[in-house]
Amino acid sequence: MSKGIAIIASCGIAVALAIGAYFIFKEPAYNCEPTGVVAGNAKIGGPFELVTHKAVTVTENDVIKGLTLVYFGYTFCPDICPLDMARNVEAVDLLDEAGIDVTPVFITIDPARDTPQVLSDYVDVMHPKMVGLTGTESQIANVAKAYKTFYRKNGEGEDYLMDHMRFTYLMSPDGFLDFVRSELTPEELASHIEKKAACYTK
Repeated sequence: MSKGIAIIASCGIAVALAIGAYFIFKEPAYNCEPTGVVAGNAKIGGPFELVTHKAVTVTENDVIKGLTLVYFGYTFCPDICPLDMARNVEAVDLLDEAGIDVTPVFITIDPARDTPQVLSDYVDVMHPKMVGLTGTESQIANVAKAYKTFYRKNGEGEDYLMDHMRFTYLMSPDGFLDFVRSELTPEELASHIEKKAACYTK
C-alpha cells in the first residue's frame, strides 16, 4: 500500500519537513470501521478541553457530535489557512445540498493571538456552522499531540508566522475516519466524505 509523507505548511512560506518516522498516513480506505489508527499503533484524536469562539469551555464530545472536519491553523495566517478553510466550508455546503451534515472545526495553533473574540470574527467570515477553538498553550499542545500534528512559531515580534501541517481530519463521535490532503478540490473533498458518510450511522 502506498503511503504519503506529511507536508508542513508555513503560512506565507511553504516548508517541506522530513519528519521520517514521526508518522506516516495510510492511503484512504473506505470501510465502515473508524479504527482511529493511521500507521502501526499510532492513533488520531482523543479527549480535549478547549474554549469555543463563543467563550464556552467544551470537550471533544460537545464538538464532534457527527461528521466533523478538524483543521489546525491560525487566523493571522496570510494565505494557506484561508485557502484550506475556504475549501473545507465549500465542501460542507456541497454536502449540505446532498443532505449530509458535516461540521467544520478550526483549532488554533496560536492561542496567544487567537482569543475567543478573534476566533468569533473569523468564524463569522468563514461559515455559520464553523466552530472555532482555542485554549491555553498547554491545552493546544495536548490536542495537537493527540492528532499527531506539528506546529512551531516562526519569527519574533507581533508579526510572527506559524509553521504547521495542512491535513484536515475527518472525525466522527467514534473516532478518526480519514485524513484530507490539501490538494483536494471542494468537489473532490465532498465526494471523499460522501463515500464515508454512506456507511456512517449517527
